[in-house]
Amino acid sequence: MKVKSTGLPWGNIVLGGIVTIVALSIIGYGVWYSWDASKPFGERRSQQIDGVTNYRAKDVKWLTQNHVAGKVKYETSPPVGGNHNGSWENCNGDVYAKQIPNEHAVHSLEHGAVWVTYNPDLPQAQIDKLAEKVKGKDYMFMSPYPGLDKPISLQAWGFQLKVDSVDDKRIDEFITQYRVNASVESGASCSNGVTVTGDTPQEASATDGMQSGS
Repeated sequence: MKVKSTGLPWGNIVLGGIVTIVALSIIGYGVWYSWDASKPFGERRSQQIDGVTNYRAKDVKWLTQNHVAGKVKYETSPPVGGNHNGSWENCNGDVYAKQIPNEHAVHSLEHGAVWVTYNPDLPQAQIDKLAEKVKGKDYMFMSPYPGLDKPISLQAWGFQLKVDSVDDKRIDEFITQYRVNASVESGASCSNGVTVTGDTPQEASATDGMQSGS
C-alpha cells in the first residue's frame, strides 16, 4: 500500500511570511516616526522640501523677537525673522498690490503666517495664480518685493524657499508644511493688525511696547 506524501503547506508558509513582513514594516515605521518626531521643527525628515533654507537649524543669532521702532536691517532678503515693529501686517489671506514694510511683515511671520513675495516684473498671469493660493486663507499674505533675486520667494519664521515659477509644486508644499506650524508665538492672531504699504514702518504706539512677543 502506497502512502501519498502531502508535502509542505506552502500556502500557509507564504501567508505567514507576508504577515511577518507587514508586521515588521509597521514596527519599523513606528520606530522611524518616533525618531523623526523627536527632532526640532523643520529638521524632521518628514518636513524636508528641496530648496528650503532652514535658518533655525543654522542656529543664527539674529532670529530675535524684540519690538523695535524704525527700520531694521535684516540678514536675508526678504527677511525671515528678527526684531520687528510692534504691529503686525494683516495676514488673513491679504493680497497687497504694493510693497509692505519688512518690519510689519516679520511680525506676521512670528505669528505663524507664510509671506508670499514676488518680483514686480512677474507676469500678471502668474501673480493671479499666486493670489489664488493666498486669498481667503488665514495666516497667509502676499506682496510684491522690489529687488527680489528670484521671481517668487516664500517666507515663514526661519524658513525660506525661492522658485522660478508659480507652477512649482514646492510652493504648495511649503504652505502646507509651514503655515501656522512655523509660529514661534502659538495662538497669536493675524487679525487686527495694520495694512501699511511702502517701505517705512509706522511709528510705534504706546500700546505696542518694546518687549518680545505679542
